[in-house]
Amino acid sequence: MLTVKDLHVYYGGIHAIKGISIEVPQGVIITLIGANGAGKSSTLRSIAGLVRQKNGIISYNDEDISRLSPEKIVEKGIVLVPEGRKIFPNLTVMENLMLGAYLRKDEEGIKRDLEWVFELFPRLKERTWQKGGTLSGGEQQMLALGRALMGNPQLVMMDEPSLGLAPILVKEVFDIIKEINAQGKTILLVEQNAFAALNIAHYAYVLEVGQIVLQGPGEELIKNPQVREAYLGV
Repeated sequence: MLTVKDLHVYYGGIHAIKGISIEVPQGVIITLIGANGAGKSSTLRSIAGLVRQKNGIISYNDEDISRLSPEKIVEKGIVLVPEGRKIFPNLTVMENLMLGAYLRKDEEGIKRDLEWVFELFPRLKERTWQKGGTLSGGEQQMLALGRALMGNPQLVMMDEPSLGLAPILVKEVFDIIKEINAQGKTILLVEQNAFAALNIAHYAYVLEVGQIVLQGPGEELIKNPQVREAYLGV
């Protein structure tokens, strides 16, 4: 589905990503773990078309999308749920959700996906006319996920979805990610909570200073001594 080959990313004179290659097959959950500054978010932003100073090939369904605009990449079926949620605080919950569908013309499909989002996040249905900025942190994360799903993507990229959430909400978010995947969406996940991410991932990559140092099935990496010491605190 998605192939990233020999990706290099630069921020001015900083070589942030140093030739990484990853594969994201259709229908799975892939996670990228690593310390702050490892290059995880830069990888997602590169795929989403938000980083221009990059080299390498990013292909989606056998089409090179490396130089496409972010809007064209969304049209192809790839969306990014950004770190920090980035909802529109002065817009209502419903307005935020409908912005996720701004490229779509299929009214029946939009209605169907809105119903699905409300099934996943019943609290949003109760707060459709509430301003996004007045929601709790957990509710804002649900809104960001729901907005992404309203674009009817095939690949959903999530950047730190559990950041700043209480432990009980972290579990809820990861349960929802599994449900989104079970409904046919492919997930590329960046997450500081390595234990939770590896527990749901079919495959994982470990990044350090812009390079992949380990990779393998999530259930194997969670048992790896190097990963356990560096990222799981055991």
